[in-house]
Amino acid sequence: MTGTARNGDQVPAGARRQRTSESAHLHRIRQRQLARRMAVQALFEVDSVGHKPGDVVDARLENPDPSETGNDPVVAVSMETATFLRWLVTGVIKNRVKLDEIIAKYAPEWPVDQMAIIDRNVLRLALFELGCQESDTPPKVVINEAVELAKKFGSDNSARFVNGVLGSALDEVQRKPF
Repeated sequence: MTGTARNGDQVPAGARRQRTSESAHLHRIRQRQLARRMAVQALFEVDSVGHKPGDVVDARLENPDPSETGNDPVVAVSMETATFLRWLVTGVIKNRVKLDEIIAKYAPEWPVDQMAIIDRNVLRLALFELGCQESDTPPKVVINEAVELAKKFGSDNSARFVNGVLGSALDEVQRKPF
């Protein structure tokens, strides 16, 4: 079975399915990236001003930052994004003590409570996702995403710091403590 491409050429059905599959995969990646950005922002707010996590997540989902979604329907907040966002934030909040212990172990020069708020929340988020039994994201992807979040929201040294801590803690958290 074949179809017709935009240029009039015949396209095998398998190629169409592959493109559709690739498109769905890219969409899922973008949705997860959006959820991680929103999670870091929510965790920052919870950590810095003490708002209730559920209220913060609800507010972010009701009024997403246009700079995050770009009003682009491909990047709009989907149910998948909302579910992943809630899972991340809930997991970090529930496991915060254990996450902070891991951070303290692998960044001993920086007391967790004195660390930059964005750095500790990027680390908490990534460590939770790396160490969660339900996570299906490859470790390299989680670390790369965390480094990108640190570049976007942190200081000049945040990305290097986050990468170093996550690289050091990776073996321990891959034993899936959460």
